[in-house]
Amino acid sequence: MKTTASDVLVETLLAWGVDTVFGIPGDGINGIIEAFRKRQDRIRFIQVRHEEAAAFAACGYAKFTGRLGVCVATSGPGGIHLLNGLYDAKLDGVPVLAITGLQFHDLLNTETQQDVELDKLFIDVCKYNNRIMGPAHTENVVELACRTALAYRGVAHVTMPVDMQEMPVDEMRSKRNRPHHVSDIWAESAHIP
Repeated sequence: MKTTASDVLVETLLAWGVDTVFGIPGDGINGIIEAFRKRQDRIRFIQVRHEEAAAFAACGYAKFTGRLGVCVATSGPGGIHLLNGLYDAKLDGVPVLAITGLQFHDLLNTETQQDVELDKLFIDVCKYNNRIMGPAHTENVVELACRTALAYRGVAHVTMPVDMQEMPVDEMRSKRNRPHHVSDIWAESAHIP
């Protein structure tokens, strides 16, 4: 079985010590949800009843554990509903990563169902905000998102088109990829609430 971009996304989260994710499944994130399901022995997906609750839960998790809080929402309105909880994280200076789905890459800006450019909408709330537009770049984008949220104690956002989520990623991935060091020992400042 080929490794997909979503598999790389979840493996990168695991490398950063993420063990809990809050969210709601939806068509815009089917590939990501499947990657969580395949690793349910290593990462816990807590399904909430509303996306706003997912963002607040990730924020609360980060506040009380000192670790990276992660929430996930589908494209369009699902992602929009994360904003209140993400502003809570921003204003309290806690590390939260929001992962959202996006319309099929070849249908962006065509006003199709749930065609909302969440990366543009999240500009004000985020310290890092990026769109994955090729499966080979998934690892780098997610690495930078995790690193930025933790280092700058704020919100990071990654969005990925639904069709990219299940695309295979070869072993070489991007030519830009370099092995990254993920420390098991967090800086002391990361533990200060």
